[in-house]
Amino acid sequence: MDVERFPISVNSSIDATRFRRVLLTWYRKNGRDLPWRRTGDPYAILVSEFMLQQTQVNTVIPYYREWMRRFPDFATLAAASEREVLHAWQGLGYYARARNLRATARIIMEKHGGRFPKSLDAIRDLPGVGRYTANAVAAFAFNQSAPVVEANIARLLARVSNLQIPIDTSRGRESLWQCANELLPSRGARIHNSALMDLGALVCGSRPDCPACPVRNHCVAKNPGALPIKRARPSIKLRTEHHGFSVRRGRVLLEQSRDRWRGMWMLPRLAKAPAKYKPVHISEFPFTNHRITLAVFPQAAAGAGQKSFQRWFPIDGLAAIPLPSPHRRALETLLSMPSPRVADR
Repeated sequence: MDVERFPISVNSSIDATRFRRVLLTWYRKNGRDLPWRRTGDPYAILVSEFMLQQTQVNTVIPYYREWMRRFPDFATLAAASEREVLHAWQGLGYYARARNLRATARIIMEKHGGRFPKSLDAIRDLPGVGRYTANAVAAFAFNQSAPVVEANIARLLARVSNLQIPIDTSRGRESLWQCANELLPSRGARIHNSALMDLGALVCGSRPDCPACPVRNHCVAKNPGALPIKRARPSIKLRTEHHGFSVRRGRVLLEQSRDRWRGMWMLPRLAKAPAKYKPVHISEFPFTNHRITLAVFPQAAAGAGQKSFQRWFPIDGLAAIPLPSPHRRALETLLSMPSPRVADR
């Protein structure tokens, strides 16, 4: 994008050298000890960056540790089946991230001889890797002088620069990247970017603690709590999805999702709610801008009408099956009922 087309609203009067000095002094005392910061392995850092997309740090940490135990390197991940990968990812949501991570591992093994590329252009060519992720791996794994802008840094920079345009527009995003680039040191990008990230997470949060902020003298925001500006969110759409529950001889019928949770197993879809049954389970979960009601109805055990993408799974083996969290919770509830509502056939 040609950013010269737009008047960029950033605080060009910031003394970058002094800003970095006080930022790093604060970081040495207050920076977070995160497992992916203890390594320069591009694989480990790439895994963390994929997991951290749309997911909080505290949620990611146990998943990250278990993932690295199961798939410690690109070779192991490339050799794993999609089912194994989705099973390890379940609970994190946004499963395209797991598929892209596996696809990236296979590309690294097949086209790069098992070595992760250092070129930003080559990194950005990998599946699911955009500007932020490519720059983050370049900075954190290779200490390249690359700016990064994620949610915490975006919030911090919008306040420091008193950015008066929405940060979720092309113009707003480019303003933040320009500001991040202006503050970037020529050396030591790994620590600098980590420090910006932690300051945004720990001090300049949704309710900024301005008295505790080490860079408050560089901040020109008149009302930090009102920044960053974002476009109005789309209204939440309500949706009900109907699924069946069928048990036969210690097995439960599941079907493989072909859309939202592609490759995972879930309770079989129903075209509509059965007229003669009441739901045996109702729960809700969010998905993008939807609030979805999961309604599960008793379903007669399928015989000749069983679809090709449906299978019977032993109940005692469900822990090894990749299941979306809402469906796993529904199954756990239904299978723990003292008096099953669906006859075992």
